[in-house]
Amino acid sequence: MSLSPTGTMTEANDKEAGQLPPIKKEMDDMSLEEHERPQNFALWRKWLAVLVISAASLFITCASTLSASAEVGMAEELNVGHIVSILPTSLFVLGLGIGPLIVGPLSEVYGRNPVYRISFTVFFLLSFPVAFAPHIAVMLIFRFFTGFCGAAFLSVVGGSVSDLFADEVVASVSTFLGPVIGPIIGGFINQHLDWRWTYYLIICWSFGQLLALLLFVPETYAPVLVQKKARISAGETGQAIVKSDWREIRQAILLSCYTPFKLILLDRMALLLDVWSALVLGILYLAFEVYPIIFARGHGFNQQETGLGFLGVGVGLVLALATQPLWNRYMASIGKKNGGQLPPEPRLYMGQVGAICTPIGLFWLAFTTYPSVHWIVPIIASIPFGAGVYFVYTAVYTYLVTTYRPIAASALAANGAMRATFAAAFPLFAGAMYNGLGTVGATALLAGLTTIMAPLPFVLVKIGPRLRSQSRFAI
Repeated sequence: MSLSPTGTMTEANDKEAGQLPPIKKEMDDMSLEEHERPQNFALWRKWLAVLVISAASLFITCASTLSASAEVGMAEELNVGHIVSILPTSLFVLGLGIGPLIVGPLSEVYGRNPVYRISFTVFFLLSFPVAFAPHIAVMLIFRFFTGFCGAAFLSVVGGSVSDLFADEVVASVSTFLGPVIGPIIGGFINQHLDWRWTYYLIICWSFGQLLALLLFVPETYAPVLVQKKARISAGETGQAIVKSDWREIRQAILLSCYTPFKLILLDRMALLLDVWSALVLGILYLAFEVYPIIFARGHGFNQQETGLGFLGVGVGLVLALATQPLWNRYMASIGKKNGGQLPPEPRLYMGQVGAICTPIGLFWLAFTTYPSVHWIVPIIASIPFGAGVYFVYTAVYTYLVTTYRPIAASALAANGAMRATFAAAFPLFAGAMYNGLGTVGATALLAGLTTIMAPLPFVLVKIGPRLRSQSRFAI
């Protein structure tokens, strides 16, 4: 984990964006005592909470791809075809993309903790029908809803951390490291046990994670703490609270669902950035179907060895994450040169590196997928791809937050929805594409798509200020 600028939407910008914030503005954190303010919690307590919710994010993203290793066993027992066997992964990811539109506003009405606890409890309960599914329909329905419930740990975590740390937020690589860990764990499980043990593990893991959330994560959203304190003093009942909040919830959810799509349709800069990051994530999820083709068919790997093939992507992600302190210092130096104000465009410098690393890794992988080439070479080739994934995502995330600050939550929701759509769709056509074009041609095609998008961060660094000045949404 590393430190990067916060991406939360400030109250001052709610009015500018035409949105009514869920919490009443007359209740600010000045009503809290010093020891009651989340930012004044003991350092160990803050970091313990951060570690627990980061672990929850890692678990949720890991659960999204654990199912990939169980496809063969599930297809045989439930008597379904290959495409249908991919749907448990795709639908879970789709749920992750849609969920933030609902749980995001709820976290600003009731606070972070109720959203965490309720969504994770429901996730835990709905995991049982998945693990013991008698037929494929049950499996698919409940995989989607478990993904929907898990979305809280991708959309609310950033808000929790910014509640605890005044001007910084902990940016976790778990969004991408989790999906890489999934097939590694799943490979070992499905090599030695029945495919249902994949989902038994999810049940056990989610139960332990739920206990950690209940024990170690306090409420961190100051306006909710103030509101709760005021209501206790006024002697309001739970019924009065729900009644007074319902109108605010409905309005917040409607805005949360409407604004992201409005941004995508009317702002070309946001659209291009969303497509770019979605393409990269789509290729990452497509790899979970492609690696068995490259390594199992081409090199005779078994399931656990195929899972270990993803270590290259994981190494790339970790190496990229290790550079984050250097990027932070570089951004700070640019801010000092600009009178303490950091323009949005320098945040795309990291994206420029990612735009180069991603196609290099994919082209390298494409031309080393021949069975005659030693298996370690394509695994090494995936290291720059993994690093590129991190650089692209981080650059797009921070640029969207700073450029569209008045509607930062909506900008990130639009980005998340598009990334989830690509990640859900790409694995479905992986088999047909690789069977038709071969491993070299298909991977080179993907590399070509990332090459086409590579100039985007370089262009936006040059013309970004002009595009921002013309945008209805950007600052």
